[in-house]
Amino acid sequence: MSTQSLTQRVAVPFLDAAATHPRTYTVRTLGCQMNVHDSEHMAGMLEEAGYARASAEAEAAGEVDVVVINTCAVRENAATRLYGNLGQLASVKARRPGMQIAVGGCLAQKDRGTIVEKAPWVDVVFGTHNLDALPVLLERSRHNEAAEVEIHESLQVFPSILPTRRESVYAGWVSISVGCNNTCTFCIVPHLRGKERDRRPGEVLAEVEALVAAGAVEVTLLGQNVNSYGVEFGDRGAFAKLLRACGQIEGLERVRFTSPHPAAFTDDVIAAMAETPNVMPQLHMPLQSGSDRILRAMRRSYRSERFLGIIEKVRAALPDAAITTDIIVGFPGETEEDFAETLRVVEASRFSSAFAFQYSRRPGTPAADLRSCRRT
Repeated sequence: MSTQSLTQRVAVPFLDAAATHPRTYTVRTLGCQMNVHDSEHMAGMLEEAGYARASAEAEAAGEVDVVVINTCAVRENAATRLYGNLGQLASVKARRPGMQIAVGGCLAQKDRGTIVEKAPWVDVVFGTHNLDALPVLLERSRHNEAAEVEIHESLQVFPSILPTRRESVYAGWVSISVGCNNTCTFCIVPHLRGKERDRRPGEVLAEVEALVAAGAVEVTLLGQNVNSYGVEFGDRGAFAKLLRACGQIEGLERVRFTSPHPAAFTDDVIAAMAETPNVMPQLHMPLQSGSDRILRAMRRSYRSERFLGIIEKVRAALPDAAITTDIIVGFPGETEEDFAETLRVVEASRFSSAFAFQYSRRPGTPAADLRSCRRT
């Protein structure tokens, strides 16, 4: 579907009850950088459809016509955050006739009809595969005076073709892929986002060039596993080539990317980082655990020495590189010895910073039923 045909489908004048001004909206984002970019698409579609963004003052006063919550499902507290938001909005909606609440994103994809059962004042629930349906679902809910729940099992429209309201003029997110082919036992994302789908390099570069022409000097390339980019169209070296191609775009001062996976991180990517001046010497490399036993239970497909070898190569090519990581503590069966192994790898890696999380059980993942990781 072209951007033009999508716009024609949703661009109708949504006005308030008095038909004197556009209905206002706000988007609340819970979750990762991918969610932040998805929220920009949601905002873009709403504005294409005639909505106006609410001011901060109007939102603080509860004077918004449509509130969209873009959810995360990576950790257990995601549901707590969602229902906390919904509980606060219930009283706001009760005193504001015509107000609508929409819930989208990963938790919506996972919980589906449960959201409306728990919070019957929600008007629209949509998933990760049908962002483009948001304006239509809102209008249908208004017309039918009933909740609209629409969840697709596979991607219908690649999000990058959707209208976008970017939060910054000077920096922008650019998705190079959606979905993930990894099978980490703790992670619910592949189930919710689906298998990896890659955009072609020409499409990615055209979006980057358009951003630069509009005033951006920095882009961040996004994917659940950016360094597996190109597998879908048969070019395992595509990500390194993409980084080098970004280096040829005049006016683009900084290129970043997130997140790679240690198992597929190759020397050509390190070389491209080192040899492309506008690619920042910055790397977010998720460790998760330094224990080989726990990495095996996590199905991470690399071991601690492989991880340390990548860090060593990056520092050799980029001595001033800022390297950050993710760590999960308390994975089922983790012992003090396993934790000590993680500390060993952390000390050897000399990370600039680390995001450390307590293991969060996600129903539907293999680790959710894992009580122990006994030595064999």
